[in-house]
Amino acid sequence: MKVGVVSLGCPKNLVDTERLLGLLGRAGHTITPHAEEADLLLVNTCAFIQSAQEESIEAILEMARYKEDGRCKALVVFGCLPQRFGPELAAQLPEVDAWAGANQVAKAFEACKAVLAKEGGSDRQPFTSWGADPAEPFPRLLCTPSHYAYLKIAEGCRNHCAYCVIPSLRGDLRSQPLSVLLAEAEELAEKGVQELILVAQDLGNYGRDLNPQVPLVRLLEGLCRIEGLEWIRLLYMHPAHVPEELSLAMASEPKICPYLDLPLQHIDDQILKGMHRGVTSDQIRRLIKGLRFSIPQLSLRTTVLVGFPGEGEAEFSALLDFIEEAKFDHLGAFAYSREEGTPAARMKAQVPQGVKAGRVQQVMEAQAAISREKNRALVGSRQRVLIDEESSAATPLGKGRTSRQAPEIDGAVYVKNSKEARGEWAEVKIIEADTYDLVGECLV
Repeated sequence: MKVGVVSLGCPKNLVDTERLLGLLGRAGHTITPHAEEADLLLVNTCAFIQSAQEESIEAILEMARYKEDGRCKALVVFGCLPQRFGPELAAQLPEVDAWAGANQVAKAFEACKAVLAKEGGSDRQPFTSWGADPAEPFPRLLCTPSHYAYLKIAEGCRNHCAYCVIPSLRGDLRSQPLSVLLAEAEELAEKGVQELILVAQDLGNYGRDLNPQVPLVRLLEGLCRIEGLEWIRLLYMHPAHVPEELSLAMASEPKICPYLDLPLQHIDDQILKGMHRGVTSDQIRRLIKGLRFSIPQLSLRTTVLVGFPGEGEAEFSALLDFIEEAKFDHLGAFAYSREEGTPAARMKAQVPQGVKAGRVQQVMEAQAAISREKNRALVGSRQRVLIDEESSAATPLGKGRTSRQAPEIDGAVYVKNSKEARGEWAEVKIIEADTYDLVGECLV
């Protein structure tokens, strides 16, 4: 059978999609990028905020049309949306033949087999329990370019921020055993992966639920010993849980990219307290100062959440001032979404939608000026670039990234005179800079 897939949401979701495709591929099915050719269509959904829920519903309905207009025999939906809305969702979408919840890769595979075999017992109800983590690596069919991949090192979250539904969607922290992760990383490296991007709801909490506990740095040490891996990148680390020994590891180990994603969300102490972030503005400032002192080349990414209940002009001005002060290399801004079932949804002093949208725009305008300044400072420098897209007659510039740029979310380096293929390395001199991207020319 031919299988088509739509994968929405974060890289952690993408890993689940790759695992399901790996199981289907091992069972003899082929994957097609053309939905009209697929016998089975899959949608991996996101339900983090309302806009993500709406996008997931639209994708489901779009794929359902291929049951009438294409050759699709069955539609299977899995991930966070059915996990969050359960039987209510199944009743509203009879077009879906089977459901599976979050981290239910094995269950989703069984549902796929059942509907493809046209067995009457396929599960029409979303699963309400969280899936068990695999005792050994799932086979994976990478949806990323073959030279980089995400490694999901833990599932679930124990932070319980006031605005966030993740603990109710994904459950409590469940770290993958060290041996499983190293085996998966070795397998990825053998397939040609050179950049491994570590993801979890909170990397800093990794291993604290294992018995005995396994520090994140111990995992990093093991990954650095794997032949073929060149870059190891860290995404999503709560500022309250940055391990003390991480700075030394990042400063001393060349394979660990000098790059860290710290989702700070805000800087006003009252807002941070209302968010249940467990960290103060003073602690945030000291953390950033210490990281930059220990790792001079560090590239810092963050996200901020504007319009949280109680955020007035003074609190928002404090956030804008902090962004100017901290000068992050990369920053994303999001408007607070009032999600049912969260403590923040019950709070008074909700901020009007128009005000939130305006504040997002102000934040991004401030960050754009900072980003231009940072990029212009790189003009004339020599950079090692990993090529993501090779040049061609139609696109004469190669496209790649330095160690300070993560795929999809940060800018890129467009390379003149590039002869390197995808997944190869280039020594590049930066000759131009704009707000988010750089232009360079090959030195060799």
